[in-house]
Amino acid sequence: MPSLLPCFKAYDIRGRVPAELNDSLAFSIGQAYSAQFAPKKVAVGHDIRLSSPSLARALIDGFLAAGVDVVDLGMAGTEEIYFAAFHLEVEGGIIVTASHNPADYNGMKLVRQGARPISGDTGLREIERLAAEGFRLTADTPGFLTRLDNKPPYIEHLLGYVDLNTLKPLKIVANAGNGCAGPVIDRLAAKLPFEFMRVQWQPDGTFPNGVPNPLLPENREVTAKAVREHGADFGLAWDGDFDRCFFFDEQGGFIEGYYLVGLLAQAILAKNPGAKIIHDPRLIWNTRELVEQSGGLPVMSKTGHAFIKERMRSEDAVYGGEMSAHHYFRDFAYCDSGMIP
Repeated sequence: MPSLLPCFKAYDIRGRVPAELNDSLAFSIGQAYSAQFAPKKVAVGHDIRLSSPSLARALIDGFLAAGVDVVDLGMAGTEEIYFAAFHLEVEGGIIVTASHNPADYNGMKLVRQGARPISGDTGLREIERLAAEGFRLTADTPGFLTRLDNKPPYIEHLLGYVDLNTLKPLKIVANAGNGCAGPVIDRLAAKLPFEFMRVQWQPDGTFPNGVPNPLLPENREVTAKAVREHGADFGLAWDGDFDRCFFFDEQGGFIEGYYLVGLLAQAILAKNPGAKIIHDPRLIWNTRELVEQSGGLPVMSKTGHAFIKERMRSEDAVYGGEMSAHHYFRDFAYCDSGMIP
């Protein structure tokens, strides 16, 4: 089916601001989501892009006008919306973000209760149609807006994946790319025995060091150089909404994502023997070999977060990974996280 609105993609919303995505359309998306799913309460957050607060406010206004209560998380990473959708008493959520896209872009990722993704096959096309028609839903009683710092329970959830008593005092370079990751790492750092060397730390929607996308070779050297200069044990870098993380070894060498899928699978299978591991069809030899050696069952899925999440749920897999640096966890509502790895 041809797209009615060019910013509506197969799994999310992404487009140039204001030509393809603007405050008026954001309001309509809030209205359309309300009509399609009839939620009583949703969570909304936004990334550090300059257009994000205004788009989030318009989106919230669309929900409120439809009589839907809104929990405003403020600046947040994509996975904080996932966490809110299964941790808080809400029936869905939207994060305003364009992740690693160019600075003049913005977008949205939508989920239902329990952080189930909304894609073209599960309601996004209907939301697009209603938004394109300018559908309006005005409730007799507007929704109620609550502003919430949901980071404390999110941080505690992240810490639940590790045994703090077994962690070594490592020196780690952490490159936030001037995105949303810095404030989360700061809160984690207070509870971890690590020394963090912070790079491009301040959230800044002007992207003074370029759009954060460590998958691009030209964006890796700043992290690699910092690892070498500080004599760090390893380095980490995130994209703008920190749903992807990237690793560098002690010499500043970039570690390809397909190696990490196998390594993470090994670690997780040590605690979950015999479990299923989902992987995408690209460069699978390392993944399948390590999963089978560790007593797990490798299961191949189509590439793409909607396909991976659906397969994770249907197989009840403990972990899933893509070479693009998306890592999915059963205990995180089968969603991807750039912080858990």
